[in-house]
Amino acid sequence: MNPSELRSTLALAGIFGLRMLGLFLLLPIFSIHAHGLPGGEHALWVGLTLGIFNIVQACFYIPLGRLSDRIGRKPVVLWGLSLFIAGALICAAKDDLLWIAIGRGVMGAGAVSAAISAWVADLTREQVRTRAMALVGGSIALSFALSLVIAAPIYRAISLSGIFVVLAVLGVIAMFVTYYVLPTSKPEVRVQQASLKEVFFRPELMRLNLGVFVLHATQVAMFLVVPRLLVQAGLPLSSHWEIYLPVVLLSFVFMAPAIIYGEKKQQLRTVLLVAIVLLLIAEMIFTQANSVMTIASALLVYFVGFNLLEALQPSLVSRFAKESKGTALGVYNTTQSIGLFSGAVIGGYLMDSHGDLSVFAMGAALLVCWLIIAWSMGEMPTRAIESKDVATTTEPQLH
Repeated sequence: MNPSELRSTLALAGIFGLRMLGLFLLLPIFSIHAHGLPGGEHALWVGLTLGIFNIVQACFYIPLGRLSDRIGRKPVVLWGLSLFIAGALICAAKDDLLWIAIGRGVMGAGAVSAAISAWVADLTREQVRTRAMALVGGSIALSFALSLVIAAPIYRAISLSGIFVVLAVLGVIAMFVTYYVLPTSKPEVRVQQASLKEVFFRPELMRLNLGVFVLHATQVAMFLVVPRLLVQAGLPLSSHWEIYLPVVLLSFVFMAPAIIYGEKKQQLRTVLLVAIVLLLIAEMIFTQANSVMTIASALLVYFVGFNLLEALQPSLVSRFAKESKGTALGVYNTTQSIGLFSGAVIGGYLMDSHGDLSVFAMGAALLVCWLIIAWSMGEMPTRAIESKDVATTTEPQLH
C-alpha cells in the first residue's frame, strides 16, 4: 500500500476497532456488575441489555450503508460516532440496567461498519484491498484480545461508568480523526445505484453473505464451550487471556503470507477455501481436546482461518458490489449480526440438550455445507487499474 492508502486504512481500522471495543470490553465483567443492579438477578434481562447493541446494529446496517452510497461515507460515519458517544454517556450517567440498555441501544444505532468497510474499498486499489481489509479485520481480533486483558483491571480502577466515559472520549478522538485525517469519498452520483433487491439476490454476494453467517454463528457457538474446556483442562478463567492473546497475535503472522499470495497470484478463491478447511480442522480438534496445549493449537488453527476470512470476504463483497458497496456491505453486516445471534441461541440449546461436543459437530456440519457452496465461486478476474481508483501519485484532499 502507498502512504495515503496505509494512513487511511489504519485510521479506519482504529475507528472500527473502537466500536468493537465498546462491545467486547463489557463481556468479561458486565454480568458480574449487573448482578448488583435492580433486575440484575434475571439472566434474561442482563443478556438483553448486553445484546441490544447487536440487535439495533442489525436494523441500521443496511439503511446507513445505503445512505453512505448516496451522500458519502464521511457524514454517515460522523453521525454514527456521535450516536456512539451519546449512548456511552447515557450508560455512564445512570448505573441502572434499563438506562444502560437504552444507552447500549443508542450506541448500536450508530451502525457504521458497512460505511467504514465501503470507505476502505473507496480509498484502496483492488490489488491491495484484501490487505487493507485484513488490517480492519485485525482490529476486531485485537479489540477482542485486548478486552480480555484490560477489562477487569479497568473495571476495578474506574468502575463500569468510568469505562463508558473512556469509550465516549475515544469516540470524540475518532470523530476528529474522521473529519481531519480521512479524505472525503464522494458518492458516484453519475452511476445508477443498484436496488436493494438486486444487491441482495446477486449470486456472488449471496454466497458471501451465507459465508459470514456461518463464520460468526460457529464462532459464537464455539466460544460458549471453549472457556469451559480450558477450565476443565486446569486453566482458571482469570488466566484465559494468556492463551487468547498470543494465539490471536500469532495467527496474524501466519495469515499475512496467505493474503499476499492470494492477491499477487490472483488466487483469492483458493485462499478462501483453505481458510474454511482450517476452521473445519479446528472444530475436529476441539472434539478431542483434553489439554490446554491441544486447545491452544485448535485456537491457533481457528484464528488463522477466521482472520483470513474476515479479510477476504468484505474485500470480495466490495468488488462484486461495484457501485453499491455501502448497500452490499450493509446486507453483509446484517447477515453477520444474525449469525452472531443464531449461533448463541443454537449453541446454547445444543449444550443444554446434547452436550458440549454437539456444538462442534454442528459447526463442522455448517462448515462442510459452506465449503460445498463456496467451491463454485469463480476467481476474481484481473482488472486494469482505473483512473477513479485510488491514485498512487496524488495525496487525498483533506477536510
